[in-house]
Amino acid sequence: MHRYANPSRFIRIADTIFPWAGGIMITAFAIGLYLALLKSPADYQQSEMVRIMYIHVPAAWMALFTYAFMALSSAAVLIWKHPIALLSAKAAAPIGASFTVICLATGSLWGKPMWGTWWVWDARLTSVLILLFLYLGYIALINAFDETERGGKAASLLALVGAVNLPIIKYSVDWWNTLHQPASVFRLDGPAIHPDMLWPLIIMAIAFKMFLLTTLVTRIKSELIAARVQNVQRSLHGNLADGRG
Repeated sequence: MHRYANPSRFIRIADTIFPWAGGIMITAFAIGLYLALLKSPADYQQSEMVRIMYIHVPAAWMALFTYAFMALSSAAVLIWKHPIALLSAKAAAPIGASFTVICLATGSLWGKPMWGTWWVWDARLTSVLILLFLYLGYIALINAFDETERGGKAASLLALVGAVNLPIIKYSVDWWNTLHQPASVFRLDGPAIHPDMLWPLIIMAIAFKMFLLTTLVTRIKSELIAARVQNVQRSLHGNLADGRG
């Protein structure tokens, strides 16, 4: 694992991944939006409003996936003090928070015509709102200290503690009586959704995941380059100070 802590090696890997992930992302978004908006059928109960699903559901999946990634990266920070893991979690937090905001916003737009209300304090909605607060708390905490190591350790602890919320979000529809329907895609007996709706949903999920990957490697690369520039500046300032002396 520590071989990937070398910034130059990571940047080379990122440069290899980026064009492939970016190409898959653009292709998946184009195909997924075409199928979702033009080819998939309207729902017999929800009519055209069901098309919000193709944004809402992948955003919800990615909100959970991104936080799980942050938690694993935070574990690597605390256990192995892996520098790239800290940058990965730090870079992922704003992306995951954005996915969570999209999930909550599209859920409200979907809920108003379907449930007759923008918001209810049911288990699924409340736990996803808590997830957003965890993202925001992580972002605030990691930037609250002048020393990067102290901020990273505190934020990593928060990320690991907050991971207990993920199974609550996942199984809230099974454990409590909520307005959300039970799982219809990831089921032991197979998806309970028609293939004409399932395929656009899967393709949009791939597009969202590639968006995460391309944005993540770009943000980590930017952080590494910025750190390298700061080191060069410190070195120059040090040499100038020695010269004056």
